[in-house]
Amino acid sequence: MKCKVCREPAAIEIRRHHAVFCKDHFFEHMSRQVERTIHDFTMLEPGEKILLGVSGGKDSLALWDLLTDLGYEVDGVYIELGIGGEEGYSSGSLQLAEQYAKNRDLNLQVVDLATDYGYTIPEAAAETRRVACSVCGLSKRYVLNRVAHDGGYDVLVMGHNLDDEAAVLMGNTLNWNLEYIGRQRPVLPATKEGLVRKVKPLLRIAERETAAYCVLKGIDYEVDECPLVGGNTGIRMKEWLNVIESERPGTKQRFLFGFLDRVSDQFASAHQEEVELNECSNCGQPTTNELCSFCLLQGRMADRG
Repeated sequence: MKCKVCREPAAIEIRRHHAVFCKDHFFEHMSRQVERTIHDFTMLEPGEKILLGVSGGKDSLALWDLLTDLGYEVDGVYIELGIGGEEGYSSGSLQLAEQYAKNRDLNLQVVDLATDYGYTIPEAAAETRRVACSVCGLSKRYVLNRVAHDGGYDVLVMGHNLDDEAAVLMGNTLNWNLEYIGRQRPVLPATKEGLVRKVKPLLRIAERETAAYCVLKGIDYEVDECPLVGGNTGIRMKEWLNVIESERPGTKQRFLFGFLDRVSDQFASAHQEEVELNECSNCGQPTTNELCSFCLLQGRMADRG
């Protein structure tokens, strides 16, 4: 196959775009897709202080690279979750994130759940008897927002890609989780003091493409899936969508952007109730209760026998 732009040997085919690209024109394509998404949804403004949640995986490292090359000054934050022990999944992912930051002379802050908050994700899952992804999601949402807020950042950038967002939308639609559907937006505004605006610039980029970008750019990333995600609903949704996508390329993008372009505003206004938020009596972060869910979890872990 030949690159559609220069007719040199192709490095990747993107079937939903009916296109094949050589390495350099693939990089240009990725950059244009991210830049277009930022522009279309007014995600980032000049002079804003930007923080990126970094996992050591392909999506966050590719996004950090793309944003940096586009001229944005972006700091990173990595959360050490304690998965796999001292030489396991989390520590390996951290090493990859640190190596990338060092290679590009970027700032990476590390938050260690065990050191800073007194527990790891496996410990919390076992103590609460909740699915590991549930306590992990709760912990990451809180810590990322807290670091961004306390650090004076204007915006928190997340590496959710096209596959991620389409799978979440599919899961919520199949179960008619109207509240969650109403909150699925490319930009989540800071609706209360203590919250930081969140944006998702990889909406037009598929998982396979961030992996190819890292390989072709020589960026080492964590290849393995988290060992605690077995049975995760999102993974099953991705598998089902992949079957449809293989038969009808572009299905994921049409599904997600059809929702965003045509009906997301209606869902947001009709089904996203206005919730009165208070300050958590322990940490001061916004919550619907006296204590936020994170502080309740942290307290339970502190009280374990």
